[in-house]
Amino acid sequence: MAKQNNNLREVAGVFLKLGCIGFGGPAVHIAMMQDEVVTKRKWLSHDHFLDLIGATNLIPGPNSTEMTMHCGHERAGWKGLVVAGVCFIVPAVIITAVFAWAYKQYGSLPAVAPFLYGIKPAILAVIVSAMITLGKKAFKTIELGIMGVACAVASLAGMNEIIVLFGAGGLGILYHLFKTSRTNKLNSILPLAILQPEHLKIFWIFLKVGSILYGSGYVLFAFLDSELVKTGIISHKELIDAIAVGQFTPGPVFSAATFIGWQIAGLPGAIAATVGIFLPSFLFVALLNPYIPKLRRSAIMSAFLDTVNVASVAIILAVCVELGKDSIQDWRGITIAIAGFVVAIFFKKLNTAFIVFGGAILGYLLQLV
Repeated sequence: MAKQNNNLREVAGVFLKLGCIGFGGPAVHIAMMQDEVVTKRKWLSHDHFLDLIGATNLIPGPNSTEMTMHCGHERAGWKGLVVAGVCFIVPAVIITAVFAWAYKQYGSLPAVAPFLYGIKPAILAVIVSAMITLGKKAFKTIELGIMGVACAVASLAGMNEIIVLFGAGGLGILYHLFKTSRTNKLNSILPLAILQPEHLKIFWIFLKVGSILYGSGYVLFAFLDSELVKTGIISHKELIDAIAVGQFTPGPVFSAATFIGWQIAGLPGAIAATVGIFLPSFLFVALLNPYIPKLRRSAIMSAFLDTVNVASVAIILAVCVELGKDSIQDWRGITIAIAGFVVAIFFKKLNTAFIVFGGAILGYLLQLV
């Protein structure tokens, strides 16, 4: 019992910290998690961490938040799943709620561009260094390497990431069957959580979004535009500002739901939207997590996971390319990115938060030049 409590405290400490310093979106969150729970604490292996990334990409919801739940479950069971998810979400929700209140009062957001200038290249460096480590584990064979390159090209060409992931997994199974030339039985389990909300239209809207949304904050933008802007519940400007808050605050970008809920119905609306959008993730992860080791033991599903893992790394690297276009526009951005990459590679024990905050400070100083 004492060990369980210690593990829970450890889980809470790690993910509360990541919730406070995790600027930059899912890719950097996963890179920070890999550093904290695999490299430093060795809660799980690189291979299993990759399996969790691949599995998380196959279910709806915010990927990095779901990864915190998986990691928490690995360390402290179902209680760890809940504690990790809540601790990662709460800081972003509180910070976003403060911005939402100020926005409701004053009708505008503070200028944050000076702080983001140096953070983005530093975040890019952190992601690339982490993906190098994970890529070494994912690209096990020449065939998987070719598949990874193809997935990266498809992602950069604009192909939907779910098509890339499931397509890669399907090709992995076909290639495995071609190599082995034998038939294996496959037990397929499709977890479905059907929830019937009894009240609060806002809760139902965000529950729907959290239950079916795949992809990044930009996909979230499209969903909310359809659900809220086109129906006249909020304005387009409010939606843009909500996504902006989700992007420049730490933690999951889905905390934008808190901002929107506050604009619609104050604090009760913020609570309803937040619970609605994150609740499905807890359910999906709780249902999926026990089956990942079983899938790995199946030869066919192991081939599926291997190719999905490669596709996941390729998609994250494609995100790096897009992030690089936005964040590295002159010699200052290049300098920060290179410095961050060198520090991340040669000082692996250094907390990635120092790289991110160092990038912010260096970006501010270089803007004075």
